[in-house]
Amino acid sequence: MQTVLVINSKGGSGKTTIASNLASLFAASHLKTVLMDYDPQGSSLHWNKVREQSDFPPIRLIDASHAKIGVTRTFQLNIPGDIERVVIDAPAGMCKKMLSEMVAKADVIVVPVVPSSIDIHASSMFIYELKLIINASRRNNTAIGIVANRVRRDEALYQPLRHFLDELRIPFITTFTDSDHYIRAVELGMGIHEMSPQAVRLELSQWIPLVRWLATHRVVSAQTPDMPLSLDVATVP
Repeated sequence: MQTVLVINSKGGSGKTTIASNLASLFAASHLKTVLMDYDPQGSSLHWNKVREQSDFPPIRLIDASHAKIGVTRTFQLNIPGDIERVVIDAPAGMCKKMLSEMVAKADVIVVPVVPSSIDIHASSMFIYELKLIINASRRNNTAIGIVANRVRRDEALYQPLRHFLDELRIPFITTFTDSDHYIRAVELGMGIHEMSPQAVRLELSQWIPLVRWLATHRVVSAQTPDMPLSLDVATVP
């Protein structure tokens, strides 16, 4: 099983969009997938309810933000043994205890950063804090990767962030365009790769580096055999 945490303490970075697209990509690749929603706003929960009304591959949703009466926290967050991929949609502005709880679950961490000087500064501070938590945890081999999100052009603003990441040896993985196709996909309860390939060719090409990076941090066992993702270079002419 691989657990991917999508997180940034700064709001408005597009965490839910990336988390839902990752979950739908895994599910469409015939991988049994859980989407764990820690955000009290419940955006992933709403997206998945819309998805359940269609014929798209199913995703199991775990509501991690609202305590259930008569149910222990451990039982509420329990992942079934046959699950192969878990995507965690983290909230903005979380306490250190919750942050540590999510980091402890993660094999890989994806941090989306939007192109504004304020967001980049705040994200740099958060990434440094995240690195300290990982180093202090038992899972100090957890990989962190950064994606530039909602970008309308090649932003020079990211250069200071790139230099900062180089110092911490954290990769800057890819850039996601600020595209209306993502908005439409969320409205329909689907992922960007489940739309017409010809309509979203640019968006699909931007996902390939992230898919490849996740693959390099995937643990394959005899009980959970490796399966290729449906999004690959060959799907983007």
